[in-house]
Amino acid sequence: MKILKNSFAAIIVFATIFSACQSNKNESQSAEASETEASGEMKPAFVANPQFIAKREVTTLEIGAKAPDFNLPGVDGKFYTLDDFSDASVLVIIFTCNHCPTAQAYEDRIKAVVEDYKGKNVKLIAISPNSPMGLLYEELGYTDLNDDYTAMQLRADYMDYNFPYLYDGDTEEASLQYGPVATPHAFVFDSNRVLTYNGRLDKVEKPGTTNSEDLRAAIDATLEGKPITEPVTKVFGCSTKWGWKTDMRDRVDKDWNSREVKVEDIDLAGIKTLLKNDDSKKLRLINVWATWCGPCMLEYPEFIAIQRMYGARDFEFVSISADKLEKRDKVLEFLDKKESGVPNYIFTGGDNYAMVEAFGDGWDGALPYTALVEPGGKVVYEHQGEVDFLELKRAIVEHEMIGRVY
Repeated sequence: MKILKNSFAAIIVFATIFSACQSNKNESQSAEASETEASGEMKPAFVANPQFIAKREVTTLEIGAKAPDFNLPGVDGKFYTLDDFSDASVLVIIFTCNHCPTAQAYEDRIKAVVEDYKGKNVKLIAISPNSPMGLLYEELGYTDLNDDYTAMQLRADYMDYNFPYLYDGDTEEASLQYGPVATPHAFVFDSNRVLTYNGRLDKVEKPGTTNSEDLRAAIDATLEGKPITEPVTKVFGCSTKWGWKTDMRDRVDKDWNSREVKVEDIDLAGIKTLLKNDDSKKLRLINVWATWCGPCMLEYPEFIAIQRMYGARDFEFVSISADKLEKRDKVLEFLDKKESGVPNYIFTGGDNYAMVEAFGDGWDGALPYTALVEPGGKVVYEHQGEVDFLELKRAIVEHEMIGRVY
């Protein structure tokens, strides 16, 4: 008993010492974290939170007005204000976004402006004014990405942006003060941050035909302190997606959800016809799946999103269930829940190995299997297993039949 008491006492003493050491360690780590955060070496990650905004009248900033301040997160994780560009003789702010074909058409021209004016003390920043809440799948037919913060990071990295790209999609507080009409919309400010120009970059959307002549002329005149011949020009592009533009999204979702969902039979000959793709004149995406395949069911809604994105263009999505015929009701129940208002088939041939062989050498039989087929039967993308949907969307939108610009 004495030994037990002594052992118990020793444990209590050890626990007390350990607790004190841990407390000191935690306090030390907390202090170090505070010092690190204060020094700017460590900052909490920005988490986007788009908000509904009451509808209001939006007016575009007028020539002669001072630049409204802002405090916005960039794709690099830093927050930016006007003061961060206080040394610039000219500040260019371009409101642009990921999804708009017009915005994408001007990306390289914006990068060229940044590069060409490096030695002239001109700074350029881009701001995405769009609320992700106001964007429809059906508006994403020319892109692989929506306009949320994470998507902006992906786009900036993919296109190697040489300028800060800022997100204003939560409350659009800054964008409401500048009043961009469409993307892209450029604003040029002098050294006193007085607006000297607002409008287009140039007159022609098609890449490779112009070089931001209107914007460059405005920058040059502002640098020289000269009046701009045409200080306000009209802009062309996708309208700004304000946070109150949600009614249309609700209507479009409802229309899609009301589509009839059915499952038709398809045999081996039918599959070969789908793969030939001589009948549609569309880029055809085929997904083979089954209700007993967990990954198939988990990723399936992404294919419906893709159909909604590109369905108004030369594109169609087709699903083929590899379930046994007696599971037809289960297949239909799943597809109905996933609002699969597309051509849906269930294989009736009985010989799954023959079905696998019909798809060629790119499929060994593992589910799910996905193939993107051109008219005429050329397979331009295929994958067995779970899909990298960003890679797939890029394969679709960068195909010559689709494309990112008009």
